[in-house]
Amino acid sequence: MAEKKIKTGVFGGSFNPIHIGHLALANYLCEFGGLDEVWFLVSPHNPLKAHDDLLDDTLRLELAQQAIDGYPRFRVSDFEFHLPRPSYMVHTLDKLRETYPQHAFHLIIGSDNWKVFNQWHESERLLTENPVLIYPRPGFPVDPTSLPQNVQWADAPLLDISSTFIRQSLRNGKDIRFFLPPTVYQTIIDKHLYS
Repeated sequence: MAEKKIKTGVFGGSFNPIHIGHLALANYLCEFGGLDEVWFLVSPHNPLKAHDDLLDDTLRLELAQQAIDGYPRFRVSDFEFHLPRPSYMVHTLDKLRETYPQHAFHLIIGSDNWKVFNQWHESERLLTENPVLIYPRPGFPVDPTSLPQNVQWADAPLLDISSTFIRQSLRNGKDIRFFLPPTVYQTIIDKHLYS
């Protein structure tokens, strides 16, 4: 009998910075969405995004590590740091499957990304070869009945928090400590990040 694979959610992003929205979603997917664990894949540079205010890779990784501390079903990974640039998710997933054959990887994306999924590098192959979990994002409704076979709707709570909002608020001197894990907030304040 084949050994049961670990259902692992792949949550990729710049996490600039990681915030409670990311964590609450991943927590929901572990506790209610059928995943065994979620890996936060900190991306070095997204080909579809400008990165003028992107914190240093190692700093974003450090903040993500601080954020997940103590919760056994989360893991932070710098896997994409060691892949050719620009890193495309289809290649990342290929390499993850090759490196960790005991895991069944599920790509986690927001409904905003689903709307432009056809612009992703080798999107057809990505869909055919990998299960995808879509979570709701404000202003990007998805009809769950219209989704392809390999794509699943995650009926997670709608959390309208973005890293852009966090960075803007910090630049404007707002005290937004409850939008971030305490250790992450403290590091940002101590190191004057985003200000």
